Formats: sequence, C-alpha cells, structure tokens
Amino acid sequence: MLRALVCDPIGEKAVEMLTSAGIHVDSKPAITAEELERSVASYNILLVRGRTKVTARVIELGSPNLKIVGRAGVGLDNIDLEAAARHGVKVLNTPEAPTNAVAELVIGMMICLARNIPAADRVVRSGGWPKHAGMGLELAGKTLGVVGFGRIGRRVAEIAHAIGMTVQAYDIIEIPTQVLEKTRTKLVDLETILKTSDFITLHVPLTKETYHMLDAPKLRMMRPTSYLINVSRGAVVDEEALYDALAQGWIAGAGLDVFEHEPPTGSKLLSLDNVVLTPHIGAQTREAQEAAATMLAGKILDELGLR
Repeated sequence: MLRALVCDPIGEKAVEMLTSAGIHVDSKPAITAEELERSVASYNILLVRGRTKVTARVIELGSPNLKIVGRAGVGLDNIDLEAAARHGVKVLNTPEAPTNAVAELVIGMMICLARNIPAADRVVRSGGWPKHAGMGLELAGKTLGVVGFGRIGRRVAEIAHAIGMTVQAYDIIEIPTQVLEKTRTKLVDLETILKTSDFITLHVPLTKETYHMLDAPKLRMMRPTSYLINVSRGAVVDEEALYDALAQGWIAGAGLDVFEHEPPTGSKLLSLDNVVLTPHIGAQTREAQEAAATMLAGKILDELGLR
C-alpha cells in the first residue's frame, strides 16, 4: 500500500480523496524538520504547504521509497528541486488554485489606496471625523498596468474592466491575441506601463532577471499620482528605492503583500502612511486553501494513475 505523509494542514476533503483511492495517509501538520528526516523513508508521498522545508537531505533520506512531493500552493521555494530531479522524485504544485483570491486582494488594495480606507479607519477609531480630509478617487476611468500577464494578471484585468478601468499589460513572453481580446487588454512595453498607468500591479516570479526590476530609475518614471501594488515577490521591487519614492512623492502610494524579508521587521516602509501592508495573505481565503489541497490530491492521483 502506498503511504502519504501530510506535513502541513491540508484539509479533510483532500485526505479523503487519497484514502478513498487506497492510499494510507498519516497527518502530522506540525512535524519538525528532525521528525521528518527520521520518518520520511517510510513514505512514498509528502504533502506540504509553505512551512515544511523539503531539503536535499530529506529527499536523500526518503530515497528510493519517496516518489512524489506535493505542494498545496504556488511557490516551490521550500523544495529542493535539483535533489528531487536527481532522485527521480516528482514535484507537484497547484499554482492555479489562488488565482481569484490574489486578484481580489489586488483590487481590494487598489480601493483601499484610492479611498484612503486604512487611514480613515485609524482616525475614526481615535475619535476623529476626517470627512473632508478623506477625499479619494474612483477606479472607473483610470488606467491599470499589469506587469506579468499570467493567470492572476488576466483575472485582475477581467475584474478591473468590470469596474470600468482601461487595462494595459506587459510580459516577456508572447501573449496570444485571443487572450488579449478576451480580456480587452492592450499589450505595451514596460516603459509605457510605468509612464502612463494610474495603478500598476506586479505578477512576476522572482528570478535573476526580475530581482529589483523596479529600481529607482524605473520608479521615477511613474506618475506622482500613481500607485504600485505588489503581491508577487518582495524582491522584485527595490524597497530602499520604493521608500524614497513614497516618502519624497515620486508616487502617491503602494500596496504591499510581499517583502524582500518577511516579516519586514525594521523596514522603513512601516513608518509611512501612504502604503497599505498585509502579511503575504494573497492566497489566504478558505476557498483558495481548499482548492489548493483538493487540486493537489487530484494531481497526485492522476500521477499515480488512480483516477
């Protein structure tokens, strides 16, 4: 019988899918690194989220029994992919699961920034009534620039159009004409995005090419009335340059769900009022978390030919 170890909270529905297919499942959602190393050789499948680190040592200790490592979520930063490839371990993940959740967070941040909602909330709680100081702007009629036009970027475009925004996008890969037509999006270069967008949202992976892709020169291209949203990876933005941009008025504000160092303890960005900060919660909805788990269980069963 195949044996699976759940190393992080996955959810009952996903576990039921595996057990119904005849896989023995042990759940240890708070397993330590030491415990994992001691027990991994007994399992054919590991299921993790972002907490558990599947290191080269874990994979080596699991070989040759370990066949699949599944990550319920997008990133694979916590799995040693090179070691997995060396030992013939299949790595699966569910990048499609949080698409809508992340897109809705982007829209939420845009609305918070446009209407000064966090600042107004703080003042009202302290006894103030900032009705006139809380003057904001509407998203309808504004231009949204989407940097990275994959699943999430396209979903953001769809919602933005429903609000009444004009959308333009930039990506290093070729975007099919039918996708652009369906999302009513114009493809432009990055400089055009920076110079002409009222809101800019980032949806790119962290690579050598995207590290600090928005540095001081690029941030200076943006309008002083424009806003930046980053829910991708913190290090795609030079945070020192972003602080200067926000503090000196190069741009009007920013919404950040990700940071170069998480948590961003001691970051100068924490001192600014024109930035909305959230603790990497893009995928943190009940629906997205359940979808990530059940999609992963389905992919594991497909890989094993069990459904």
